[in-house]
Amino acid sequence: MEEINIDNYLDNHYIHRSNWLRAAVLGANDGIISVSSLAIGVTAASLSREPIALATVAGLVAGALSMAAGEYVSVSSQTDIEKADIEREAIELQEMPEEELQILAKIYENRGLKKETAMQVAIELTEKDALGAHIRDELGINEITQANPLQAALASGAAFTVGGVLPLLVVLFAPIVGMEYWLYGFTIIFLIILGITAAKTGGSNVLKAIVRITVWGTIAMAISGLVGYLFGVNV
Repeated sequence: MEEINIDNYLDNHYIHRSNWLRAAVLGANDGIISVSSLAIGVTAASLSREPIALATVAGLVAGALSMAAGEYVSVSSQTDIEKADIEREAIELQEMPEEELQILAKIYENRGLKKETAMQVAIELTEKDALGAHIRDELGINEITQANPLQAALASGAAFTVGGVLPLLVVLFAPIVGMEYWLYGFTIIFLIILGITAAKTGGSNVLKAIVRITVWGTIAMAISGLVGYLFGVNV
């Protein structure tokens, strides 16, 4: 029987893209919606372009930095927890190897292997790489679930900037009269494009992605516009 190339097989799946794709989609989505919502809220209370543009630029810069910093801190915290668990697991393997072997065998048994088979698998994997087996199967940590803090921060910040620039262009070039409607219309188009791109990149359902992203984007912009009308002072 022909030997299967596991690397080519894995390339046909999309799960290995989940970490950076999640950060990028979250950043772009947040950039589009938050900057558009801010612009719509200010537009509802302003009669001139300058304060709208100023607020939009400020929101874009602050949002991109906040997004990158938040993503870095969040992923770093996750990484720190994973490292602490791995260190704890290494100590347990040294201090009580038999108990850890039993734990590993029980995991495989719970997944459907016969007791004898589960123990044999646990023994063979332990002989090859005991810590690696426990990291993967007991702690549930692998190269797919592990995220790079810097990579996630850069992806989120850059994606937020790209997403936020789109409504900024509308603010700069659309007519001041009816600006909120221009913003809403173009933002929906931007969100649809983002939904399609994310779905295609991740191999998921396109329609579901579009509906999800546009519905929540519409809600955010509608609330922001309402707040602008209720509490804004024309400037």
